[in-house]
Amino acid sequence: MDNFLLLSESFGQNYPEEADGTLDCISMALTCTFNRWGTLLAVGCNDGRIVIWDFLTRGIAKIISAHIHPVCSLCWSRDGHKLVSASTDNIVSQWDVLTGDCDQRFRFPSPILKLQCHPRDMDKVLVCPMKSAPVLLTLSDSKHVVLPVDDDSDLNVVAAFDRRGQYIYTGNAKGKILVLKTTNQELVASFRVTTGTSNTTAIKSIEFARKGSCFLINTADRIIRVYDGREILTCGRDGEPEPMQKLQDLVNRTPWKRCCFSGDGEYIVAGSARQHALYIWEKSIGNLVKILHGTRGELLLDVAWHPVRPIIASISSGVVSIWAQNQVENWSAFAPDFKELDENVEYEERESEFDIEDEDKSEPEQTGADAAEDEEVDVTTVDPIVAFCSSDEELEDYKALLYLPIAPEVEDPEENPFGPPPESTAQTGAPEETLAAGDKKQRQPSSEGPAKKKARTTTIELQGVPSDEVHPLLGVKGDGKSKKKTAGRPKGSKGKDKDFPFRPKPHRGGAALLRWGGPGQLRPRRRRRRRRDEGQSRGGPGLRESALTVVQATRYWRDGLITGSLHRKTPEPGSLDRSRQREREAVESVKCPLSM
Repeated sequence: MDNFLLLSESFGQNYPEEADGTLDCISMALTCTFNRWGTLLAVGCNDGRIVIWDFLTRGIAKIISAHIHPVCSLCWSRDGHKLVSASTDNIVSQWDVLTGDCDQRFRFPSPILKLQCHPRDMDKVLVCPMKSAPVLLTLSDSKHVVLPVDDDSDLNVVAAFDRRGQYIYTGNAKGKILVLKTTNQELVASFRVTTGTSNTTAIKSIEFARKGSCFLINTADRIIRVYDGREILTCGRDGEPEPMQKLQDLVNRTPWKRCCFSGDGEYIVAGSARQHALYIWEKSIGNLVKILHGTRGELLLDVAWHPVRPIIASISSGVVSIWAQNQVENWSAFAPDFKELDENVEYEERESEFDIEDEDKSEPEQTGADAAEDEEVDVTTVDPIVAFCSSDEELEDYKALLYLPIAPEVEDPEENPFGPPPESTAQTGAPEETLAAGDKKQRQPSSEGPAKKKARTTTIELQGVPSDEVHPLLGVKGDGKSKKKTAGRPKGSKGKDKDFPFRPKPHRGGAALLRWGGPGQLRPRRRRRRRRDEGQSRGGPGLRESALTVVQATRYWRDGLITGSLHRKTPEPGSLDRSRQREREAVESVKCPLSM
């Protein structure tokens, strides 16, 4: 990792050029985000789980069963120890990444479109509810502040922290951008995004670069505008700043689903809202340098650029796709005087070149680099990695969580392989059963560990916010109204019934069970079902070999339907009596007979 950072410092960070595999989270992925160093990737899934990938090994490091409904937004804290998530059921939760426990939970009246942790203060979270003004949430005391908006009637507002969290930028559907101070929510600057005809356009998202003072605004007119934050602050209220760049697809007029900067802020990637396609521009010039095409027919959900390396993660059809550079071997990078040869060349050996000791060589005075070899080298001090430090920081955060420990999976663990030998029962003189019961009671709390503290849930009250809104991830078009999709975990499956595969069908009437002997009384579908029960289907087991032998035997024996062998072959003499005896023993072994 360090060697790659040194090379990127020397040759400059580039952009990805081709697909580099996928990450399958088993569940359908909806959103993803890197931590501050790019070592861990958190993916929010449709079943409410958060899958954390170790991005260096491309393996799953941890799975947190966070929500019941789909996860719609994620954000890491600055030190990487905490993860804040939002689900489509209006819940915002904070998680401890190491333990997977929920620290606290907040319930909002409307769906959450986006949340963002403060870049420096880990106690503050910016939440953008649907049909509401943005909310600045304080985690320690569970208090919240509703940010001021330009127009109270227009509540389609998006918001984002700047790079250091000193200001909050908000934008509404009328193209008005407000710059608020984070500490006291005071208005510092404002301007309006207009098109060429002086018409306003809606603000869809605001994104800041990790380095520098630039930020971009994605608007509904399908143009990405790049501004300099220092110029915005100097313009003051109702200013008219000009964007540095205007990025758009002039040929196809593509609308943009998600936009973000590269790790060094030199490139901008935008994901199409029509297909799985990524457009990459160079920020300084504004020219389109690359278009990455995914699978045809898939829709893009989210895009994230690696903080340090030229890697992009995109989500479509529930799968995380990785885009990286084409690695080409360049042997000349190992030594400055190394030369690549296209064909063999005859080499003329110098005199005494390969001698162990050169007798004719005189000892010159040590100057320059030779004299530096005798100096002492400090091998204990660790220099901070420049890519991991901000411009106003000199040292790294050594308490940061860069990686997660992974416990090995043992298929057949031995009982007490490294523990002390079990105590002999002869010393105590107590019966074995009493000791076993006592040990079981003593070991039970230690094996379960300390009881997890239930997370506190705080209800956030917002004035004038409708409570019947549906999240855009759950809304489908039809009849002019949004409906809810069946997403998340099924109701009622909380562990006791999830492993039981059999679901009995409700009894609809007396005609559901007919005797086998009546010709013409069964429909073809019921004949097939009867043959499957009898084991006459191709490759199917017989009644006595099925997993539901007791249930079926109880039902058939009570109605007198068992009259012979249920296999294809003709029963041998005496097998009929043996089969009946086994069926009766199976029925009598049932403690609670099933009712019809």
